[in-house]
Amino acid sequence: MKSLNMTIKCLGSAALIALASCGGGNEWKVSGQIEGADGQTMVLEASSNGRWFPIDSVKLNEAGNFKFRHAAAGYPDIYRLRLGDKSLYFPIDSIESVTVLSKASAFDTEYTLTGSESAEMLMHVDRRVREAIARNGLAALPGDTLLKRELGGMMLGDPAGIVSYYIINKKVGGVALYNPENKGDNRIIGAVANAFDQYRPDDPRTKYLRNLFISNRRAATGTVATIEAPEVALFEIDLYDNKGVKHSLNKVAEENKVVILSFTVYGAEASPAYNVELNKVYDRYSKSGLEIFQVALDEDEYQWKQSAKNLPWVTVYNSPADGVQTLANYNVQLLPTTYIIVNGELLDRVADPAQISQTVAKYL
Repeated sequence: MKSLNMTIKCLGSAALIALASCGGGNEWKVSGQIEGADGQTMVLEASSNGRWFPIDSVKLNEAGNFKFRHAAAGYPDIYRLRLGDKSLYFPIDSIESVTVLSKASAFDTEYTLTGSESAEMLMHVDRRVREAIARNGLAALPGDTLLKRELGGMMLGDPAGIVSYYIINKKVGGVALYNPENKGDNRIIGAVANAFDQYRPDDPRTKYLRNLFISNRRAATGTVATIEAPEVALFEIDLYDNKGVKHSLNKVAEENKVVILSFTVYGAEASPAYNVELNKVYDRYSKSGLEIFQVALDEDEYQWKQSAKNLPWVTVYNSPADGVQTLANYNVQLLPTTYIIVNGELLDRVADPAQISQTVAKYL
């Protein structure tokens, strides 16, 4: 079984879908319709070291239809469409086709992106940022804890994704959403940097992210830092299951010799295979003192409930409103993440889900 880290899903699935739909070719496409843009020129732009430059353009007709094709870069990237003084950003993971629908009068605010999971995720990010600005003003953006909890959860769910890179570097009116000099913000940057370092070592952004994290951590502590975080303690997790019953991790750890602490997203592509591995272990050792305490981080609560009701172990929900403090406490940088708690102490971390059974056996 291949690695189940959910950050990998965007690296390959988009390419396979595109190959199946367009019959080959090492290129991606962006197309769509812009209402009310007759006679205006729309420019497709790419970036290099923060500098945007044009790579193609088209003069829109009365219908507003357009299509751009471009050779794949070999790694995920962020591009933008510019119409006058308005810009609309979209991600390309591989060779997929992205569709844009908008109107000239609100080109950068009232639009839809479809065609890939990353495109829809980026659209969701920008929409949430606009809502936060409308609610509290631009100056309050870096301190908007509600917004940053949600975005932080999205990044920790897919830290090696191009949208995570986009969020970290996003600025609105010169105001940065994430400030590397802020200890909490830099922790999130470190999680993304670590994921890029592990899964995208050849990506040109990896070195930048690593240096961004390390230099700011060094400045804050006065010492040379690495991306790896120290081993965590057993922090309490007190959340509700799908039936509305609250469960305490400390209590579960007290009542069972061994507890598998699992962080995952049920709606992710790799989740079913991951839970199959957990179920094998649970069936084998549940009568010998093993329990599983699984923390779900899905955005869709209904979908989580539908999945959770079929599982025999303890499943609790960490909603976007609950924030990312629990993830920070347990240094969760990739999903799924699996810990082994023995007699109330956090003793092991299992990187490969296929090794969970073997690891649990050591402690029972």
